[in-house]
Amino acid sequence: MKIFSIEQIKQWDNYTIAHEPIDSIRLMERAAAACYQWLNAKYNSPHSYTIFCGTGNNGGDGLAIARMLLSSGNSVNIYILEGNNRSDNFIANLHCVQKITHNLHFIDSDSVQSIKIEGIVIDALLGSGVTRSLTGKIADLVNLINLSDNTVISIDFPTGLLSNETSLGNIIIRAAYTLSFQTMKLAFLMPENHSFVGKVHLLDIGLKQAYYDSTRSNYSLIDFAMVSSIIKPRNQFSHKYNFGHCLVFAGSKNMMGAALLCSKACLRAGSGLVTLHTEVASQSIVQIALPEVISSTEINLEILSTKKTAIAIGPGLEMSLHNTALLKKILTTVNIPLVIDASALNILSKEEALLSNHFKIPIILTPHTGEFEKLFGKTSNDFERLRLAQQKAIDLNCTIVLKGHFTIVAFSDGECYFNTTGNAGMATAGSGDVLTGILTGLLAQGYSTKNACILGIYLHGLAGDIAAKKISQESMIASDIIDSLGKAFISIQTNIAN
Repeated sequence: MKIFSIEQIKQWDNYTIAHEPIDSIRLMERAAAACYQWLNAKYNSPHSYTIFCGTGNNGGDGLAIARMLLSSGNSVNIYILEGNNRSDNFIANLHCVQKITHNLHFIDSDSVQSIKIEGIVIDALLGSGVTRSLTGKIADLVNLINLSDNTVISIDFPTGLLSNETSLGNIIIRAAYTLSFQTMKLAFLMPENHSFVGKVHLLDIGLKQAYYDSTRSNYSLIDFAMVSSIIKPRNQFSHKYNFGHCLVFAGSKNMMGAALLCSKACLRAGSGLVTLHTEVASQSIVQIALPEVISSTEINLEILSTKKTAIAIGPGLEMSLHNTALLKKILTTVNIPLVIDASALNILSKEEALLSNHFKIPIILTPHTGEFEKLFGKTSNDFERLRLAQQKAIDLNCTIVLKGHFTIVAFSDGECYFNTTGNAGMATAGSGDVLTGILTGLLAQGYSTKNACILGIYLHGLAGDIAAKKISQESMIASDIIDSLGKAFISIQTNIAN
């Protein structure tokens, strides 16, 4: 799913109005009806609502919703915060509402504190049009709403939330639910906005598909449709060498678990063979714990990398001069897709020469926020971090997988994808090692860097979701994610078949 800017959404509205054709008031009616249907499905008996409206088109949405709720027997109190201008659609809906209710109040600066909030709150004050921090009586009103214990549902955008830049420190509605239209918005995916946005529900209001198809966006949401177009069916006459051979540099005396998790995830992701480079003292651990993996103590990189189709380096690796030299040598002499994680990222962060030039081979960096800051410097907010990741992916000619709830993948062509699977139970030791293994296993099979990342992070999160349903988020450990990878593959394949 493409993620459009607010300006592109407005153009999409205008395109639909021109090409359906439909006038703007009827398109607003369609949006309001979608919200009403959602409300009716969630609260299926008559309820009490307090609806706050501005005087723009977001307020027009709120008035249309109020009319529909009133017509189906709900108790509705409407408060209108006067602004400098009234949109034509707001005026039209105001006239309709005035014919069917007297519970309509206009707010002035003296009456904010006297407002009585009852039932479910609908926020239709400003929508996505906010360009600066709230002040004055609208700030007072938002604070009053936030202090109430009522469930708040924002229409389109929580009032006060900026669409394309950070809102940290601003006064913003704290919504339990946000009902937005057609596509996800970038601001909803920023961790710093979670407490304002709540749970997002995207409502289809029938905007013209032709605009979506022909309009480019640098941001996309990874969804099932995208993943289903990527995943490769297996040839029934294949053998293990058709599915690649991973080479994993991971583990150390006290961190062999990371190496085993990464290697096992390579196998579960479908790699035909996996070789784990290890010290002599650790070979027995590998052979006992994971007999499917080849352990090797070979120190000659040229010999080790022969016939390998993807390399992973970093999970549980010791920070040493030897491993620093190893990473440099891999980067400068081996022409195989490479995933760099954990300790190898920390080594890379100390090598300014390696981070100042374009990488010559396909490289995926998989930092969490702390590792990202060591590599590229601190940022003051999530938007700044996102744009830095995009720029560094371009500058270094690499892919950056920035791990988090909505894991971000920034590609060297400037495109950026957000994952939609996964849960808080995956915030556990070893989860990142598993992701590194999945990505490496997919690369080894011949998936392109872009497709391996899109499919890999989706599978990783989906396996985590499957594990959480089985054993809970609280009890999940990294190996549960690996154990659920098979069901994740089956889930995708079954949905494709259906």
